[in-house]
Amino acid sequence: MVHVLLIEDDAAIRSALSRALTDRGHAVSSSPTAMAGLNAVMEERPDVVVLDLGLPDLDGCEMLRMLRAVSQTPVVVASARDAESEIVRALNAGADDYVIKPFGAEQLEARIKAVLRRAVQEPSDPSIAVGGLTVDPLSREARLDGALVELSPKEFDLLHYLAARQGRVVTKRELMVEVWQLPYGGADKTVDVHLSWLRRKLGETADEPRYLHTIRGVGVKLSAP
Repeated sequence: MVHVLLIEDDAAIRSALSRALTDRGHAVSSSPTAMAGLNAVMEERPDVVVLDLGLPDLDGCEMLRMLRAVSQTPVVVASARDAESEIVRALNAGADDYVIKPFGAEQLEARIKAVLRRAVQEPSDPSIAVGGLTVDPLSREARLDGALVELSPKEFDLLHYLAARQGRVVTKRELMVEVWQLPYGGADKTVDVHLSWLRRKLGETADEPRYLHTIRGVGVKLSAP
């Protein structure tokens, strides 16, 4: 039985969706506000969240960013906002899918099943180890030979992306798209600067790399010394 958490401020919509999903065999709980929804995610550990964007206490996209800092629970946004910019904003904030109101219960159930199929089962310990470097996406901490490495949020995102693909050459364009969420890529200089900062914090240089290796004209790869 799938546990669905509805975060929706409209009582009529909340009741109708709860009833429809319950009739289809799901366990359903609900919250009328963003903050109540965040608390419910942490306490109830639902399998999937269905999120309205027009919440009374906090914009749904802002709530998504807060949620993604603590949980990878799949999220289906269910909103009347149909502008492409709003859809892109929600997906960039961490939504797994987006359905526009009004919609039928069958469509919502199909979306829920789809995001659950795509969701990768998290291992009990999702930490990534590369030599003496450990990257933990849950605590958002990186340690080098046991010592905590102080990283900015974007530095951590970059390091985690490379660590998850250790030994593989990643292009700067891919980094701009996946880490900076710029769909058409961007200036290589941004990546170069952040790589320089990462190298310094990992105690290495471009001339004498240990973990971060530049493949000239191709990209960069992270591998154990």
